[in-house]
Amino acid sequence: MLKKLLKICFAIVVFSAPSFSFQANSSTLVTDNPKEIIDQVWQIIYRDFLDYSGKYNVEDWIKLRKEILSTKYLNNDDAYIVIKEILTKLDDPYTRFLDPKEFDEMRIETTGELMGVGIQISLDEVTKEIVVVSPIEGTPAFLAGVKPKDIIVSIDGMPIEGLSIDSTVKLIRGKKGTKVELGIIRDDKLLNVSLIRDRIEINVVDSRINNTIVGAKIGYLRLKQFNAKSPKEMSLSIKKLEKQKPFGYVLDLRSNPGGLLEASIEIARQWINTGIIVSTKTKDGITDVRKANSRALTNRPVVVLIDEGSASASEILSGAIQDNNRGVLVGKKTFGKGLVQSVRSLSDGSGLTVTVAKYLTPSGKDINKNGIEPDIRADLLLNDKDKLKNSDLGTLKDSQYVVAENILLKKYKVENNKNTYNPKKSNIKYALKK
Repeated sequence: MLKKLLKICFAIVVFSAPSFSFQANSSTLVTDNPKEIIDQVWQIIYRDFLDYSGKYNVEDWIKLRKEILSTKYLNNDDAYIVIKEILTKLDDPYTRFLDPKEFDEMRIETTGELMGVGIQISLDEVTKEIVVVSPIEGTPAFLAGVKPKDIIVSIDGMPIEGLSIDSTVKLIRGKKGTKVELGIIRDDKLLNVSLIRDRIEINVVDSRINNTIVGAKIGYLRLKQFNAKSPKEMSLSIKKLEKQKPFGYVLDLRSNPGGLLEASIEIARQWINTGIIVSTKTKDGITDVRKANSRALTNRPVVVLIDEGSASASEILSGAIQDNNRGVLVGKKTFGKGLVQSVRSLSDGSGLTVTVAKYLTPSGKDINKNGIEPDIRADLLLNDKDKLKNSDLGTLKDSQYVVAENILLKKYKVENNKNTYNPKKSNIKYALKK
């Protein structure tokens, strides 16, 4: 029923989760000229837009400029309508216009403080369905049992068929303490989920030391998303765990939808000492190669947990670790989002997110629509009586984590010549990638 998902977006406020880079517009003067705003958008698309769908025609875009600038507009709201109309011609769900209020909310979100119910949603380009990528841990949606791949079909009893991501987000969000009811389809069954909106303050890194039966300490770090706080939180967490001298680490990127491009690069540099992290390629074929800076915070063994909810910046980080032979990837194939959006501020306080590049892993893999295959495939082994809870992640109840721990303990056994542990006797089954 579900096809490949091509757009990730937070349903907390208007904010999309692909890898972002922020760039201010050259003009910072407030303008009351609607045509100037329209022309700013046109110029940005003309200069920088990366057409990955093959439906953008430069000659048609030039002709369009004459048409839109020869029309009279009474106010900025008229300009906003026209801008949204011309952007649909690009057939790119990631390139979108945000009015001043929406743009301000998006900038607030990147600081790591969110408002809403705490779900990340996606638009299926084929079916046009609104699909849950994942709920954010500890939020109203997570506590109410909303799950990845749930299809949202109604909000407060109103069908949302045909609505855009932005329109859906506006219906879901609201004042703290107010109620919203989502109609969702899961396994072909219709469910109604009542949620109370709340302020979502996210600590993006959970970390701890897990003590194993053979005496090997394993550092566990779960990274939930890539926002402005993420690099600092990850750095502090690694340094804290390093003091306890773990044998190795499990880095959990499952259900991490991505976020800021620079955050992914900074975090990759904390794990990778030398080598390429990611390269970006624009429409002109210019490749920007980002490398490690010889400042990794640890060189201990690392296993990375990934799944179908690991997207964008998560794929940059996991791809860099895999291609540099820095660690082992365990889990399921990632989402497959390999495009970079630049966020541009416009002269009236509105903004534009525009697809400007695609990123490649160090070995040159194009992730978009393809995803990253794990080195070792592993599914969560659950039954109806024993559902995995948030507190179970990174414990022996978490079968994917156990696979990761087994890999580290096998290496620990070899390096320490131990004979007290045999991973082959584990009842956790996993398949090597073929």
